[in-house]
Amino acid sequence: MAEQPVRRPRKPHTAHVVRTERLTPHMQRVVLGGEGLAAFTAGTSTDHYVKLLFPAEGVSYPEPFDLEQIREEFPRAQWPVTRTYTVRSWDAVLRELALDFVVHGDEGLAGPWAVRARPGDVVRFNGPGGGYAPDTGADWHLLAGDESALPAIAAALESLPSGAEVRAFIEVTGPEEEQKFSSDVDVVWLHRGGRPVGELLVEAVRGLEFPPGRVHAFVHGEAGFVKELRALLRVERQIPREDLSISGYWRLGHNEDGWQASKREWNAEVEAEQENTTA
Repeated sequence: MAEQPVRRPRKPHTAHVVRTERLTPHMQRVVLGGEGLAAFTAGTSTDHYVKLLFPAEGVSYPEPFDLEQIREEFPRAQWPVTRTYTVRSWDAVLRELALDFVVHGDEGLAGPWAVRARPGDVVRFNGPGGGYAPDTGADWHLLAGDESALPAIAAALESLPSGAEVRAFIEVTGPEEEQKFSSDVDVVWLHRGGRPVGELLVEAVRGLEFPPGRVHAFVHGEAGFVKELRALLRVERQIPREDLSISGYWRLGHNEDGWQASKREWNAEVEAEQENTTA
């Protein structure tokens, strides 16, 4: 048997900050560009994401930047830290990539970086990944998510043809966090105030009168409410798995490193639990 070629991971893209914009009190946009994006391509998915590579604190890496070399020669504690963000938009002509960051003061890594970012700053990232786009063959679309899913929901809405049947719910802290999209869809904005994340989304979808026909659904955000809505759609509504894009982008009490380490097992447990319920 012939030996299979060894596949080396793709090299990270290197971009520069072009400009930034504060969209709402808790949402910051960073637009990336530069010659380093010449090889970047994005397909038709509206949930494309990239994995930003932040240098470990106090660590400098040799140039040219080689992630595999770094992982071979540096101790794990000095590897770049990865944070995943949805692509809000990609302009292939201008070669500009827009990413939106949820910001909570100095909390976290990526949010504070986005606030401090200035034109010319270097950014490295892997991607894009992603696999969802609204199925134009569906009779109607359901989109539900919190702030973390807002960029993907916005991209999905803007990709739909005018007049498409859509029920879109986005939960944010208050009216000051609402945004305008290039879409004729009426988004239902849910203002949580001090209520638990996702509670209003579960109530809204549970109380929704489903239009007739086949639905294609996108439900993303905090893992707790995503689990509840997955049960509602898969078990109670009996919507086929292939008509659902459902995933926890984050989980209360976990940073991305901790959540990503446990996400596969958590999803498998949820899926098994719900399959047993439908059996």
